[in-house]
Amino acid sequence: MTVTEQVADPSAAVVAFEVLGVPAPQGSKSAFIRGGKVRMVESASAIGRAKVRSWRAAVAEEARVHAATLDGPMDGPLHLAIEFRLPMPASRPKRMRTLGMAWHTTKPDLSKLIRATEDALTDAGLIRDDARICALRVSKLQVVGWTGARIRVARSVEGC
Repeated sequence: MTVTEQVADPSAAVVAFEVLGVPAPQGSKSAFIRGGKVRMVESASAIGRAKVRSWRAAVAEEARVHAATLDGPMDGPLHLAIEFRLPMPASRPKRMRTLGMAWHTTKPDLSKLIRATEDALTDAGLIRDDARICALRVSKLQVVGWTGARIRVARSVEGC
């Protein structure tokens, strides 16, 4: 399900949507020189890089849909809320699986999940620059059911 809200005042726009998939962390980058040019690649394995590309593409695809409804990228002080929903392992106790949700306290690192998602929002043109984000509310959960993320970006009328 996708939800987009816009207030009449463009400076107070709120965009909210869900992205299906498995969130992947974007780690550090490594640089190397090839053909006289500096190249940057994820430090992760080839499989890890593919997962990051897939997650960023899923976020960017959904964000582009919502960016098209705005009069340009969201700019100024922004508030970002993300709820990451990762698959609950079968090894969880039955009572926990019955609840359908629990805190995710193991890898992937929350800050690296945020990095990948913020970069995808910027690449999609939904936000001008991830440096504009001045308030962040993020959670990382294990769930039974759909995985991905709930994302909400709001322009701050009052500043941060």
